[in-house]
Amino acid sequence: MFQKTKNIDTAFRQVRLVAIVVIIGCVLLSIAISYQSLSMVSGMQDKIYVLANDKALEAYASTRKENIPVEARDHVKTFHFAFFSLEPDEKVIRENIDRALYLADRSAKREYDNLLERGYYTQIIAGNVSQNIRVDSVKVDLREYPYPFRCYATQQLVRATSTVTRSLVTQGQLRNISRSDNNPHGFLIEQWRILENKDIQVRNR
Repeated sequence: MFQKTKNIDTAFRQVRLVAIVVIIGCVLLSIAISYQSLSMVSGMQDKIYVLANDKALEAYASTRKENIPVEARDHVKTFHFAFFSLEPDEKVIRENIDRALYLADRSAKREYDNLLERGYYTQIIAGNVSQNIRVDSVKVDLREYPYPFRCYATQQLVRATSTVTRSLVTQGQLRNISRSDNNPHGFLIEQWRILENKDIQVRNR
């Protein structure tokens, strides 16, 4: 009888040990699954999918600090493209200039007013001139704030009888502002001025 009781006690201990091991294993497994799930959810939150031409393109989220150099250069390029891309159409000129002036302060408006007073835009329309620009490089110094920049570009003026190529160098600085539909990068160009804008080639058509 005593031996039977001892066997029952031993069996009970073994069952309890197995139960404890199973419970601990389940808890550890649950923790591992929860951690893995949170990691996957966190990773998925940093990804978005953009639908373009019936194709899903994966994009990754990142902090603004990581993107400042890229966004700053693109802001400068976008401004110069809008300000200097002109067609012999008053509506196109007005739309491009309006888009450019959202990206810069009154220094750009002052330059526009100077060109307007000199009849530059009237000459573009009257002469059926198309003006386009290629930004060659943008240097932005992120060690200072507001961020100073210098832009090197090439302009091309296509006239009925000739094509004129010009070198263009400008400089200014970038200040952080709130993003908007008209200013998606969240920068404002300040103290912008043209350092050089001279003919480097004239080719007859």
